[in-house]
Amino acid sequence: MLRRPETGDFPKWVELREASRDFLQPYEPTWARDEFSMANWRARLRRHEAEIAQGRSLPWFLFSHERELLGGITVSNIRRGVADTGTLGYWMGAPHAGKGFMSEAVRAIADDLFTTHRLHRIEAAAVTDNEASQRLLLRCGFKREGLARGYLRIDGQWRDHDLFARLADSQRAF
Repeated sequence: MLRRPETGDFPKWVELREASRDFLQPYEPTWARDEFSMANWRARLRRHEAEIAQGRSLPWFLFSHERELLGGITVSNIRRGVADTGTLGYWMGAPHAGKGFMSEAVRAIADDLFTTHRLHRIEAAAVTDNEASQRLLLRCGFKREGLARGYLRIDGQWRDHDLFARLADSQRAF
């Protein structure tokens, strides 16, 4: 199940993120000192709502059928006009990684982005040593487009990323 993050998701989010710290931190920006504070959570939700209202972002949480939080996906930096594109980012809790949940979610979201939201292109980037993320993107119909040197500051260091994209006109069953 995919849906927007809500205020009541805070305890599940904290529990899963803390339990997955060692798994996630090598591939994410440095976590804030108050990462798990309620104030930070509320600010995060306000930022999501503002960006949704402006048409710049679409965040989702991924849940199991039993309503267990599995991970999150955000399409950010949505640009309209001549681009009609957005940037896909995602994270999966360590206990749920490698089970196909994220592949299923990325496929569903890509279909929605191309049909409902009328995007032409979805971009994604993976740290060059994150082979699992690269495989996921390829399985979901993304094509590798190149290397971006020093692309994002991950875990406190500027890291190279492999760049991927999927186009609406290459939409097919994956």
